[in-house]
Amino acid sequence: MLRARVATAAVLLPLFIGGMFFLDSDWWALLLLPLLLAGAREWAVLAGFGRNGSLAFCGVLALSALALLFGHEFQWDEAVLEAAIFSVAVAFWFLVAPVWLWRGWRLRDPRILALTGWILIVPTWLALVRLQQWPWLLLAVLGVVWVADIAAYFAGHVWGRRKLAPSISPGKTWEGVAGAAFGVAVYHALVWKLGFSGIAPQAAGAAALLVACLLPLSIIGDLFESWIKRQAGVKDSGKLLPGHGGVLDRIDALTATLPLAALVLPWLLLRT
Repeated sequence: MLRARVATAAVLLPLFIGGMFFLDSDWWALLLLPLLLAGAREWAVLAGFGRNGSLAFCGVLALSALALLFGHEFQWDEAVLEAAIFSVAVAFWFLVAPVWLWRGWRLRDPRILALTGWILIVPTWLALVRLQQWPWLLLAVLGVVWVADIAAYFAGHVWGRRKLAPSISPGKTWEGVAGAAFGVAVYHALVWKLGFSGIAPQAAGAAALLVACLLPLSIIGDLFESWIKRQAGVKDSGKLLPGHGGVLDRIDALTATLPLAALVLPWLLLRT
């Protein structure tokens, strides 16, 4: 499994990063659109939508993305609308998702699940699109999630004893969380020293606070998708990515972290 994960990442990661740095913003957004639709399809299956419900859900998400991408044609205030979308997603991950997991809700109402799927997928796609204008910064944010995931995996594999959420994801441990925290702290210190040390001190504190929030959000995002999969009775959200499962399996932590980054980073950059 580890070999398949590495092989898939070795193929897709250079393509993803290359597009992030070298594609025009509109082409980058369109490149990500098939991933949005693949994630939407996987969510529809997990939510138990029928064929017509799945097509309708995917269609709504595609139309939402296109409307946001070409919002200037509608003469609405894109900045305000996008801030509102990111704020709704952030509120969901800070307030709703933890309670959902704590209470162990097994919701089957298609309207609630459709809205939840929209909140998971569309703001993530939009955050990737908007943060691409600062590709190094976007890469640094993605690195927080990737480092946390890798550090948690190896720390949990070597030292894991105490289960984090055995009823949701038996493989996750508190030792893995500690490893993720240590790995992210080291990563943040190195990246800040090498690439962002010239930023104003007040921005430095805000950046450290942002990173401190991204770590628990990444864990909540991972656990939330695990809970939805457990409710659906499946191990992976799909089979599109060998060794990784489906698109949602690969972006579960990003769905919880990227909206906050997209909401905070533009404000932070204005004060540097």
